[in-house]
Amino acid sequence: MPTPSMEDYIEQIYLLIKDKGYARVSDIAEALSVHPSSVTKMVQKLDKDDYLIYEKYRGLILTQKGKKTGKRLVERHFLLEQFLRIIGVDESKIYEDVEGMEHHLSWESIDRIGDLVQFFEEDKLRVDQLRIIQKTNEENEN
Repeated sequence: MPTPSMEDYIEQIYLLIKDKGYARVSDIAEALSVHPSSVTKMVQKLDKDDYLIYEKYRGLILTQKGKKTGKRLVERHFLLEQFLRIIGVDESKIYEDVEGMEHHLSWESIDRIGDLVQFFEEDKLRVDQLRIIQKTNEENEN
């Protein structure tokens, strides 16, 4: 099981490869705002744990395990963004909130949030009803 830090790297590597076709140490360092030496150490650990294959000066590729994990991490991130939008969190706070939440929820909790997102998306009237409740609660607070 990858650590939260490993998850951040795997997710970012997956996204870079998906978007650009490759992921270099410098690209990963820039995306995560860390030093290239930190990326090299983590990439070596991810190689040792079979998430990717890393060859110094030649780049890296995700293994099947790495691709599967990366895809699931990206989907988790997107799902949590959807969830926060549905429940009315201000757009400017969503990214930071997701970053704070994603490593602290079990996969079972993520699956239940997915069920809830599906519940709201299947009938937009449910979202409208939620907004009415939120507006009423806000008015009662003031």
